[in-house]
Amino acid sequence: MLLDQIQSDLNQALRDKDQLKVNCLRFLLGAAFNLQIEKGRDYVLVDDDLLLVINRQVKTHKESIEMFGKGGRQDLVDKESAELTILQSYLPKQMSEEEIKETVKEIKDQNPGADFGALMKLAMTQLKGKADGNIVSKYVRDNG
Repeated sequence: MLLDQIQSDLNQALRDKDQLKVNCLRFLLGAAFNLQIEKGRDYVLVDDDLLLVINRQVKTHKESIEMFGKGGRQDLVDKESAELTILQSYLPKQMSEEEIKETVKEIKDQNPGADFGALMKLAMTQLKGKADGNIVSKYVRDNG
């Protein structure tokens, strides 16, 4: 299970005195346990929950990198980039843009006349965790 892997990696980072990884994984686990609290006392986290939390943090890190870059804070860009790499190591292999384009084309062909919202829902269900929503959106909007 992904939660066990993250906790194991945290313990290893503590032994290795890798403070950046320790902080990143502790923050990730804190966010995961907050989700567990939201869902209820007896709720057990599953991998899909963890992937949701990781994807949220990846998005936040990408935004932070962009903002720190604009602000000229290379030290913070480097820190956020390192944490982003750690987080992405727990995500499934991401699809290439060409693979995303082909998948979206197939979905469009199978659902002629469907509106943007319906197509996005179908695409994101099929590509969950394997593709960036912004890229999927680009190809769903594309009429080509």
